[in-house]
Amino acid sequence: MERYDIAIIGTGPAGISAALTAKNRNKSILLLGSAALSPKLTKAHRIDNYPGLTQITGADFAQKLREQLDTMGITVTEGQVGAVYAMGDYFGLQVGEEMLEAKTVIVAAGVMQGKLLPGEDRYLGRGVSYCATCDARLYPGKTVAVLGYSAEASKEAEFLAEIAGKVLYFPMNSAIPKESENLVILHEKPQEILGDKTAGTLRTDQGEHKTDCIFVLRDAVMPETLVPGVETDGPHIRVNLQMQTNIPGLFAAGDIAGKPYQYVKAAGQGNVAALSAVSYLQNAGK
Repeated sequence: MERYDIAIIGTGPAGISAALTAKNRNKSILLLGSAALSPKLTKAHRIDNYPGLTQITGADFAQKLREQLDTMGITVTEGQVGAVYAMGDYFGLQVGEEMLEAKTVIVAAGVMQGKLLPGEDRYLGRGVSYCATCDARLYPGKTVAVLGYSAEASKEAEFLAEIAGKVLYFPMNSAIPKESENLVILHEKPQEILGDKTAGTLRTDQGEHKTDCIFVLRDAVMPETLVPGVETDGPHIRVNLQMQTNIPGLFAAGDIAGKPYQYVKAAGQGNVAALSAVSYLQNAGK
């Protein structure tokens, strides 16, 4: 298995800036995220404070970033990173059913908006999952619920419907999947996840639904869930001015590293994080 020099999680300005800098320093990189780039970026009405770009729309800015990635020969590996594990002298990244490896990691995955559902954190890994691709095979013929917050949630629900016996889909901020015999769309607001040793019930504003698993599909997850052991400050990863975290070889940049949530700030931090990762590799003799 190839072990990359630097894995970068996120395809917003921070992640792309980090990838460009790392590529310029001749490092092997793994850029993980959406090839369509960050939904927050592409939906921006207008950006007025990015040097050199006058009153550019988010969609046009994203197109320029995609062109720059193409020019540099950088490809985006699409996939949701479920977890990042520090393994001593390298990191393991769970992406779907694969475990990828990198010597260093830059987390530029954005910040999770809103609060966790009551019971979500308690039952994570015990009837609550953040990755349909990872865990769908555990529920053949079962009833599962999907809370669709992310852009890819509808596609994951359709995939689940091919395996599970019944899929209850709650379109929170996502597209509506294709209805099928096994997929039911419910326009209800989830309020709480209930259970005993494992999650077994999703309570909404209109009633309760018995399930074998509840898939909560967001564009971003809480950092302590993504990287066990990382120090956090609320929804952010705690970093110093070199974008270093408390875990050697792990860096963070952009919104997940704290406010202000600005594209120009994110790009600068991505650059610093990549330079810090390069320096770490050199000092460690990797």
